[in-house]
Amino acid sequence: MVEAVVSDQTGSLRLLWFNQEWVLRSLRKDMLLSISGRVESFMGRPVIYHPDFESIERETLNTNRIVPVYPLTALVTQKWLRRMVYNTVGYWSNKVQDFMPEAVLDQAEAISLGEALRQIHFPDDPASLKAAQRRLAFDEIFLLQLGVTRQRLAWQELEGRAYTVSDAWVRQRFANLPYELTKAQKQAFEDIRRDLNSPHPMNRLLQGDVGSGKTVVAVLGMSIVIASGAQAALMAPTSILAEQHYRSVSRLMSESMGGGEALLEADQVRLLTGDTPAAERKAIAKGLKEGRVKLLIGTHALIEDPVIFDDLQMIVVDEQHRFGVEQRAALRAKGENPHLLVMTATPIPRSLQLTIFGDLSVSVMDEMPAGRLPVSTAIVFPAERPRVYRMIEKQVAEGHQAFIIYPLVEQGDKEDTRAAVDEQQRLQRDIFPHLRVGLVHGRLRPADKDAVMLAFREKEFDILVSTSVVEVGVDIPNATMMVIEGANRFGLAQLHQFRGRVGRGDAQAYCILIPDNDDAAENERLQVMTQTNDGFVLAEKDLEQRGPGDFLGKRQAGFADLKLASLTDLRMLQLARNIAGNVLGDDPELRSPENRALRRAVENFWPSVYGTGDVS
Repeated sequence: MVEAVVSDQTGSLRLLWFNQEWVLRSLRKDMLLSISGRVESFMGRPVIYHPDFESIERETLNTNRIVPVYPLTALVTQKWLRRMVYNTVGYWSNKVQDFMPEAVLDQAEAISLGEALRQIHFPDDPASLKAAQRRLAFDEIFLLQLGVTRQRLAWQELEGRAYTVSDAWVRQRFANLPYELTKAQKQAFEDIRRDLNSPHPMNRLLQGDVGSGKTVVAVLGMSIVIASGAQAALMAPTSILAEQHYRSVSRLMSESMGGGEALLEADQVRLLTGDTPAAERKAIAKGLKEGRVKLLIGTHALIEDPVIFDDLQMIVVDEQHRFGVEQRAALRAKGENPHLLVMTATPIPRSLQLTIFGDLSVSVMDEMPAGRLPVSTAIVFPAERPRVYRMIEKQVAEGHQAFIIYPLVEQGDKEDTRAAVDEQQRLQRDIFPHLRVGLVHGRLRPADKDAVMLAFREKEFDILVSTSVVEVGVDIPNATMMVIEGANRFGLAQLHQFRGRVGRGDAQAYCILIPDNDDAAENERLQVMTQTNDGFVLAEKDLEQRGPGDFLGKRQAGFADLKLASLTDLRMLQLARNIAGNVLGDDPELRSPENRALRRAVENFWPSVYGTGDVS
């Protein structure tokens, strides 16, 4: 044991080390030390075991300051690593070229890159640390904004074909719809109509809650293009969604919106999926190439090589986050700068609209059709399951159907969480022997999943046990009960999507959240679910609680690499967006001498924006 006694004007205390004789070589009487550690009591006297200490004669890195804490590996200590980083940063920070133009730094009120690198590791004070964090966070957000702004400008530079319809034509279409459009639907349509009338191709995101009526707005937009003799395409992520769109769109195009005369004949609207027979595929391909088929609805089969359009002028992509950028680009290449409308039922927070979707114009439909009752949502303790089962029995007796969602497909060896396969068997055998309980999960082949969902829609099952595969799925107007087991395991956006599967008809619908245990019932996400049915409020909360991560189910280039920036910082997002717009407005290719280093930084962050190459 090594023992030392230290004192200052406030008193004295003992320092103790066990099995560390090297300390004797570092200490001498009357030397000045800076000491850090937890003060404990030993036999009534203050003591620190194994303290950090440094001589005040040299730069203190471990005590008496804001101290960096680095992730370590075997045989590497914080003290050694701090000294190495301090020496490295001290030598190189002044030699690092700052890629940010002086004008941008002035507008952003940001410190230099070298100063930020020094202060982020060894800050002089809290204000210096905050300034360093802000500068490095701004760099990330600014590069993101340069990328999306450049993509938007590039799209706006393309020439597109303009389509104009009269107000009388629009009134006729509205009058022949089977229902009155909401104000939000009419506004979204006017946005699309204005885009289609532009000499540049539309690049618009249509976002609206589940059941807000996005499809009819898209159909109205496509009808403008089709009425002028061009072709349109609608791409959905699954066969069953494509088939659902086909039925509703065909009805709207051929009956309701005809104005006494059908806009399209039956064989001018076709459905193409992976299950389409070869002979029918051949007929569709022939009709497309000749221009006879005006509207093609389908899955990713639309972008496969045999599909050749005569004059594709508008593309609608449903549940767009299920498709990659490359797939959308492949579909867009089927026409000559066609108009693009992407739709999502996942409400997107304002901050993500400024970043991930910054290259798109955005229309928001935040109003539900008249007469739609909000889904009643409640948290139920696990012990109260019998009461939930009685509710399901009652709903089925009244002619309705129910979903029961589980977080897992099958029970793992160490998992206490309920799983779909085991629970479907238990429910059918022990709880609902007189009812028909179906099962669908992600391990089934796509055709089998579609078959189960179709059977449920056709009322061949009273109850459907499922995993998260129904998050975005077939429309079941007859379903009034959504029971979510292990609800604390899902994010807010996902819970809201589940809830959107019910309440599509006229009857009151219910969403029951059952957490894994009683403690989880206090989960903040679950509490928020009971307080609002507004998907946009929930989306903001979800982003706040979980961060962007896989917010839309698919990582987007650049967004997974953020180290310091927060996509919830709206003020910085807006500032970076404004400055990026000004910079690219003056120098779209970033070719000027003061922007060359900035262009290289953008190329590293967004290789697809400019590509790589010489910027001299």
